[in-house]
Amino acid sequence: MKTFLQLNTIFLSMVMEAIPFILLGVLLSGFIQIFVTERFIARIMPKNRVLATLVGCGIGLFFPSCECGIVPITRRLMGKGMPLHAAVAFMLTGPVINPIVLFATYIAFGNDWRMVGIRGFTALGVAFCTAIILGYMFKKTPLRFPEESAAAIEASVAPVRRPWGMQIKDVLSHAVDEFFSVGKYLVLGAFIAAAMQTFIPTTTLLHMGSNPVTSSLVMIGLAFTMSLCSEADAFIASSFRTTFSTGALSAFLVYGPMIDIKNTLMLTAAFRGKFVAWLIGLVTVFTLIGSLIVGRLFG
Repeated sequence: MKTFLQLNTIFLSMVMEAIPFILLGVLLSGFIQIFVTERFIARIMPKNRVLATLVGCGIGLFFPSCECGIVPITRRLMGKGMPLHAAVAFMLTGPVINPIVLFATYIAFGNDWRMVGIRGFTALGVAFCTAIILGYMFKKTPLRFPEESAAAIEASVAPVRRPWGMQIKDVLSHAVDEFFSVGKYLVLGAFIAAAMQTFIPTTTLLHMGSNPVTSSLVMIGLAFTMSLCSEADAFIASSFRTTFSTGALSAFLVYGPMIDIKNTLMLTAAFRGKFVAWLIGLVTVFTLIGSLIVGRLFG
């Protein structure tokens, strides 16, 4: 009975924590669908692949969304014509480098700007490398339903002027559809994450962190399993300061907002399985490499 109550508490806390950001994400997605045209995306996006990826990395500063709401926004931007490398860069950095998350990190680590910088720059490096590689690997769209992209682009090429009231209604209609599409994966992912937290003792993972590589892998595993929102994960990471090195902590702070259980299920709903597998693999490898570099530089 106690175990069930613990499972129920963790599950409900995850869902309640994520819902506000899901709502923000689907509202932004609806706004993009109605008001952002393919011409606008083409105008602001550099033709150069590297520059476009850097722009994608920087957009997160202006879209304060956590990983719970980033997938529908990214899918809609790709539907409007954003290139894959820029979209992936935005999807990975958005939940990490937005001002809300960086400020929360600053507070959680005792007003320490160093940890804010480590988190931000490591996330940018991981996202940039992953996005560039995926951009070369997948020449065709990896969206699970590419016909949505074609419809979005076609609508934006020849937009029809409609009254503001009707456009706002369309935004809300798209947001509702997106919410129920994404919401079921959030609930399933939160339940799996809650079950893993309940039945897999954290001490089992902590005993494995005996050297830089395994400690970073342990923190990556914890970030994936705990599935915390990026606005809250820094406070959990700070509690491990006496147990893990700065490098391992950076792995936790970077990996969790990019890849966790509920986020993975949302990704599989939006993208093809092969793409999701490569995305997770590359993020894991580059996060590990980044944490080792941080560990060497900062101890």
